[in-house]
Amino acid sequence: MTPRPTGETGRQVVHILAGVPALALRWLSGGQAAAAAATAVLFNLIVLPRLLPGILRPGDTGRPWQSGVVLYPAAVLGLVLCFPRRLDIVAIAWAILAAGDGFATLVGRAVRTPALPWNREKTIAGLAAFVLFGTTAGTATGFWMTGVFFGSDWSWFLLVVPALAAGIAAFAETTPIRLNDNVTVPAAAAFVLWSFSFVEEQAARASLGPALDALLPAAALNVVVAGAGWLARTVTLPGALVGAGIGITVYVGTGPAGWALLFVAFLAATLATRLGFRRKVAAGIAEARGGRRGPGNAIANTGLAAWAAALSLGMSDPRLAVLAMVAALVTASSDTIASEAGKAWGRTTWLPTAFRRVTPGTIGAVSVEGTAAGIVSAAALAGCAAWLGLISAGWIVTVVAAATVASFVEGLLGAAFERSGILNNDASNLLNTAMGAGLALAWAGVP
Repeated sequence: MTPRPTGETGRQVVHILAGVPALALRWLSGGQAAAAAATAVLFNLIVLPRLLPGILRPGDTGRPWQSGVVLYPAAVLGLVLCFPRRLDIVAIAWAILAAGDGFATLVGRAVRTPALPWNREKTIAGLAAFVLFGTTAGTATGFWMTGVFFGSDWSWFLLVVPALAAGIAAFAETTPIRLNDNVTVPAAAAFVLWSFSFVEEQAARASLGPALDALLPAAALNVVVAGAGWLARTVTLPGALVGAGIGITVYVGTGPAGWALLFVAFLAATLATRLGFRRKVAAGIAEARGGRRGPGNAIANTGLAAWAAALSLGMSDPRLAVLAMVAALVTASSDTIASEAGKAWGRTTWLPTAFRRVTPGTIGAVSVEGTAAGIVSAAALAGCAAWLGLISAGWIVTVVAAATVASFVEGLLGAAFERSGILNNDASNLLNTAMGAGLALAWAGVP
């Protein structure tokens, strides 16, 4: 989306044309597709830079394994390994990566438009081009796969979901992180496609009436709560608006019980941020904006929960979607509580990736006090979810374990990637909630 060296046009043309082989997935098995993708990784790593010397950007000539040329087929390989029996998901995500990301750069360089507010290196024209061409390619590829992985009764899916996947992938591509687009774009698109594969048209139609009935009280309640949060200076104005949207979604999807858990989780995290705040400020480790949460915080910590709540409306058995929502909320809140308790009371803080003691507030560091606070809060929140009737009591341990493991892994990722700018705090938190929800679903036996 930004001006590139002269060779960038050629690189993007190759990037777009490299999506054509996605059409071959119609005739391949998962094993065959994985073998082809692995071969492409080796070819792009060893042979392609010799055939097309200008294909690598100047900064990648000494480390081609980190370049988009290699990460592109590596991402496709990762998708095939994740969805060996759903190559339609792989094909559509691949098409969105090829056309959406490629044309975004070409159009962004050719058409002068204002930069995006959240990332000055990206433009409105590039974002619009990504959505347009990504949607077109994704939808066309989906229809090409019709009759192999799904029938004509899935036309609703092909007319709606690839466009949504392209839109979310486009915004993921504009996030101000250094993680390569060839990773973020297909991952975001595939997540949308996979999650909607659980939606059933009949169930979605049946839930439409009750959802519309719940919309007005949901909006009234969340506008009041968001306004109170802004007046109390716990959230910024944009954060309040985004939070209201998330709250409305959770209320409509899972009712008052789901919204109550969202509120309790947010309140617990907010109170934890206030604990020992003066000490944190003096040490320079307090949250920015006086602890007020912005839109990025809201999306990173509760966006996935809202997504799961919305998906539950289209499922004949919404229990697993609700479990994912609960696990995401518990993971986000307990991780915040662990971090803030460690900053306020932690006496001995360790950085696991370096096996040494560090000062409180160091990215990725853990303390006994913070870890204990995180586990206790996870148990309390999971127990609250069971008491509200959102999950069965038998899933409490699953949620607590998933939240604890996810937060530990997120700490390792933060220590490894946040300092270098590959990830930022919001991206780490979003990954944290995704891991918590994913682990809970895996341990609950989701296919």
